Amino acid sequence: MTRDEETLAAALLIKKQHGADAPVYVAEQIGAQVIAGDEAGVARWQEIGSALAELLKPSH
Repeated sequence: MTRDEETLAAALLIKKQHGADAPVYVAEQIGAQVIAGDEAGVARWQEIGSALAELLKPSH
């Protein structure tokens, strides 16, 4: 599985588990990583957040 596939899988799981609150959950995780001083964690959660944002875009 590629990194992009792992990121998409994580975003899909978060969407399934948290529904409309999924963006809030991701933001909380980013905040926790910031507080912990984990730059790699922040970057990873931002990647997941970007994938989630794509999943939540209305289709045209």
